[in-house]
Amino acid sequence: MPPDNEPEAKANAKDSRPFLVRHGQKMAALLFWLILLGGYQIYAWRAGLTPLGAVRELAAFLSENPLGWLVFIVVYAARPLILFPATLLTIAAGFVFGAVLGVALTIVGANASAMVAYLVGRYFGGDVLEEGDGNEGFLARYTKPLRENSFETVLIMRFIFLPYDLVNYAAGFLKIRAAPFILATFLGSLPATLSFVLFGASIGVEALSGTPELDWRILGASAALFVASLALSQFFKRRRRRIDTKTPDKEA
Repeated sequence: MPPDNEPEAKANAKDSRPFLVRHGQKMAALLFWLILLGGYQIYAWRAGLTPLGAVRELAAFLSENPLGWLVFIVVYAARPLILFPATLLTIAAGFVFGAVLGVALTIVGANASAMVAYLVGRYFGGDVLEEGDGNEGFLARYTKPLRENSFETVLIMRFIFLPYDLVNYAAGFLKIRAAPFILATFLGSLPATLSFVLFGASIGVEALSGTPELDWRILGASAALFVASLALSQFFKRRRRRIDTKTPDKEA
């Protein structure tokens, strides 16, 4: 009779199939993603379309479409697939929809885009960082603390303004738990979201048809929030450096 632990032994056995066979689906998905990204960049280059120009065209469309709010959320959610700047869309939300609705739509769209990038990173990460044979690899030694302190880690990365999409993809790739990731993203991105949406709202959608007239009260609130965000960023950077200097290096 086969030993009782045969199923477990089979599950732990190393997959000896060729690389392309084991990762064929991921390679195909990566190829599709590169074609999508490259296709957009080529289209923008041939059309002479800058990110700012693209946002202006999008804002004009959204302001005239009764379902513009839904289009905005969909575009924002898909944005990380072509690495389109999130800041420009956030400003456009205030520009088109105003302060209150702009903030609400940006929160929904930004968190949706964060989850899209997170899931893409998680899919491609696969079992790359999984532990095996009871030993932790080089990367696993450093990713384990991130997984154990997911909320605080992501929150700090948001507050210190690390690249938004890079954090999202890396969080998925490193298999940081989804719940603390999305909560920390919501809280950590809120100050910057408020600041940039209010900046857009201070300009107003009327600027599409003429010279913009700034609302200095909203612009002042935007500037105050931006300064507060920078101060918060510096606080967390110093705090992180103090933690790093107090943590002794552990040899394997």
